[in-house]
Parts: sequence; C-alpha cells; structure tokens
Amino acid sequence: MNKAELIAKIADDAGITKTQANEALDSFTEAVTKTLKGGGKVTLVGFGTFSVSKRAARNGRNPQTGAVIKIKAKKVARFKAGKELSSKL
Repeated sequence: MNKAELIAKIADDAGITKTQANEALDSFTEAVTKTLKGGGKVTLVGFGTFSVSKRAARNGRNPQTGAVIKIKAKKVARFKAGKELSSKL
C-alpha cells in the first residue's frame, strides 16, 4: 500500500475528503518526526512504538574492491509492533 492508497482508505473509513485525510496523515508523520528528532518516542497502544536507536560506527567493505571503509555512527528510526498488532499478523 502506498501513500495515495492509504489516504483513500482513511478518507473512505472516516467519511472525510481525500484532502482532509492527506492533511491528517501529514500532520501525524510531522508530529512523529518532531518527537523522534527531539529524542522522544511515540507509543500508540495496541499498534506499536516509534523510537530512535543509535547505530555505532563500524567498518564495512566496498563490495567492488574489497577495500575497508568506515561507516559513521548515526541515529535511525525504529518501530516495534505492539502486542495487539503482532497477534493479528
């Protein structure tokens, strides 16, 4: 499912226009992004938790040459499915 399909589904289920559904989805993603950027986490009971994880610096290899390269440390977004979502899969 892509963003347009998700927006259409939200609009249909909630009985709102696609424009309103798009604004709601954009607002949700913006709120999650700002919270994660600030170091917090977002928990949606029954769905899951969005959080930030730190990835340490490490050595990797260039697959073409086999040369060792350094990969910088970075923060990555993480999602852990909640119990209810996991049980439905």
